[in-house]
Amino acid sequence: MGRQKEGKKPVKKQDFSGECDLDGGYVSPVKTFHDLTPENIKSLVTSSRYIQILIALTTIGIFLRFYNLGYNSLWLDEASTYTISIQSFADIWLMTAAGEFNPPLFYWAEHLMLMLGNNEELLRLLPALFGVLTIPLFYLVGREFFDRNVGIIAAAGCTFSSFLIDYSQEARAYTMTLFFITLATLFFLKAIKSSTLNNWLLFGIFSALVFWTHFYAFVMIAALILYALITVAPRIRTDLNAFKTLIAGVIIFIVLCLPLIVVTLRLFALRTVSAPILGLQGLSLIWDTFYQFSGLNVLSTLFLAALFFLGVGQMYFLNKSKCVFLSLITVVTFGFSYILAVMMPLQPRHLVYFNLVFFIGVACSYRIFYALLRRPAVVYGFIAILCMISVPVLHYYYFEYSKTDWRNFGGVLQEKTNPGDVVVAVPGYIAQPLDYYYSSTADQTHEYQATTSQDLEGIYSRRGNSTIFFVVTEDIRSANPSGDALAWLKNNTQYIGQNTGIYLFSSL
Repeated sequence: MGRQKEGKKPVKKQDFSGECDLDGGYVSPVKTFHDLTPENIKSLVTSSRYIQILIALTTIGIFLRFYNLGYNSLWLDEASTYTISIQSFADIWLMTAAGEFNPPLFYWAEHLMLMLGNNEELLRLLPALFGVLTIPLFYLVGREFFDRNVGIIAAAGCTFSSFLIDYSQEARAYTMTLFFITLATLFFLKAIKSSTLNNWLLFGIFSALVFWTHFYAFVMIAALILYALITVAPRIRTDLNAFKTLIAGVIIFIVLCLPLIVVTLRLFALRTVSAPILGLQGLSLIWDTFYQFSGLNVLSTLFLAALFFLGVGQMYFLNKSKCVFLSLITVVTFGFSYILAVMMPLQPRHLVYFNLVFFIGVACSYRIFYALLRRPAVVYGFIAILCMISVPVLHYYYFEYSKTDWRNFGGVLQEKTNPGDVVVAVPGYIAQPLDYYYSSTADQTHEYQATTSQDLEGIYSRRGNSTIFFVVTEDIRSANPSGDALAWLKNNTQYIGQNTGIYLFSSL
């Protein structure tokens, strides 16, 4: 008999009719914390593509947030962090109660960091660390909200976001805020599903921590509680326990925040007593928030905003409750901000918590493309796009100064001054970053602060034979809206030069 022709082995086709599963059917052995054994962890790392990608994203996130951490000098807000954080715990609280517009928790944490030393890297270490830790939390929240694909895409958004990288390298409370609100949202989603007391209490605790970190995060907390009431209310008659555990979470939040709530009401009245000079208002605040979250590019803003709203719309067909969740937080965030911006200064950084909702909404839109293509490559494509959107911004960010360069300016000022000269900070509060890098005592000069033309004239009239150097920034336009200080400088000084927005003038 002739030799039979060897047939090809049948190729097993991958089934794309169901859900998109990058793990190819692998089932995680880890269901609870008790399952976190060395063997199970090894199984996850070697077999789960989601965990492998998450490890890679977190590793990249570490590099992006810690690389050149001390490259930029401290700018005004960071210098304010230093000025407050060097005070005692009690004095930091008293400053909050007296009118500091930020809660004390971040300052207390920075106070502990300053015990290790005093430089830009140490001051920014906590924000960078919180920025990294938030990446896996985005994955957990996205997974809890819908599925692992939403989680991994949201984690990629967090990893490569130029906005979040920037604030991970700034000694302010924004990444700490996002970290705690993400944890609070994680336990909130678990509590909505299970109504267990532990999850509601953890939601209350982490919500309290975020409120002690940044006042404006209360908008997100309020939106979550409102959503919970809408969700739980229809079940009260049949499941009273669900309502009781929700109330327990709210009570623990109120109890933990009670001292701060009293201060907040007073500060709110103080800050809204007059129209804001700084900040964005109306639709410009909404647009600029999406613009900054999307990589500072009009095309990427329109693209990601479209994906976000497509994701919200997709949830309407897959799970109306989740559509309500995303829609409610979006409407409450921008509706309240739209109204409040008329009364107090607001910037997109104050809405940092919305990054969580934004990237989850963007991630949810993957289902539309997966339904058309039926390929796991859709998920990888989303990750690649989120990376590519940030590359142009990050290339500039790491190789150019993105903040006012007070470090080099301090050296220039020291070279130009002579013993006995006078240095004037205009407006007065910019003395904070100036004094971090420049010492009038070591330079044997006299330093003053001025904000109005009367302040400047008083210093000028006492100058004697000394040369006066005026250090000026654009802040003078908001600190002195009448413009008389700038008019005085124009008539009585000569311009020397500027460095990254710090202008130097000298007396005639």
